[in-house]
Amino acid sequence: MAEIIQRDGTWIFDGDALRLTPGRDKNVGLLRKALGELTVPLGALASVSLEQGRKAGRLRLRLRDGADPLLQATGGRLAEPNDPYQLTVEADRFGVAEYFVDEVRSALLLDQVPSDPVDGFLLPGPAVPLSASAGDGTASFDGERVRLEWNWKTEDAKSAAGARTLALGDITAVEWHPAAGLENGCLRFVVRGAETKAPAKYDPNSVELWGFKKDPLMALVAAAVQARLPHPAAAVEDRPPAEEPARAAVPGPSSEADHDALLRRLRELGELHREGVLTDEEFTLAKQAVLKRL
Repeated sequence: MAEIIQRDGTWIFDGDALRLTPGRDKNVGLLRKALGELTVPLGALASVSLEQGRKAGRLRLRLRDGADPLLQATGGRLAEPNDPYQLTVEADRFGVAEYFVDEVRSALLLDQVPSDPVDGFLLPGPAVPLSASAGDGTASFDGERVRLEWNWKTEDAKSAAGARTLALGDITAVEWHPAAGLENGCLRFVVRGAETKAPAKYDPNSVELWGFKKDPLMALVAAAVQARLPHPAAAVEDRPPAEEPARAAVPGPSSEADHDALLRRLRELGELHREGVLTDEEFTLAKQAVLKRL
């Protein structure tokens, strides 16, 4: 068994799997803390390396493509504080880290673990139910349905239709993008029959992210959903037949006051469209959301 303990976390290798436990250091990101201990089977690992610096170094694991739903959903875009597959190593522990690397590499060689992509997830993804709040909304997932709820900062054109409930069978893909520079990030659910290229600000199936501390927690929701979708590398013929999508409950007739408010909202959207504030696509999307409530 090989073990390395650092302020950043503890990594233990028992010959069959690696147990990655986050530390309590202030530099450990919220996502790593929320994940807790992570068990990575040896068969999911492609390589391990130690990068040495003058004052500190870094242990880095590279998983086989397609093995982890978290990496699949985030596209490898997790920053270092939130990346569970990196460990900061103090300079006086380089010898221990080198031994750890040698032990893992020897096991990979003895077990003849290939480094090529896999066609099925080898890690289970985050446990459900779970919920995260960031940007302009809250995303919750219970294993069967995703619920998106909006806050006071949500764009009116998106929040007009109220909270969204998406059946897992209706979701074809999920993406998490961090904010970068002046561009906001998002948690986006691609829904069958409702694909759109509208910005997350106006997409009712997306949560817009603004680069704040809690943004990475949305990646947990993305990973939990990704783990329950057909694996992206699976052949179409090998996928189970799609179930009939669960239909969202149709809201009952609106009151007269609600009806008038929705008509006013339609007029406002029309004015925004004429003034060029909303594109044709954004206006159509927002209008459809309002019409569904009439």
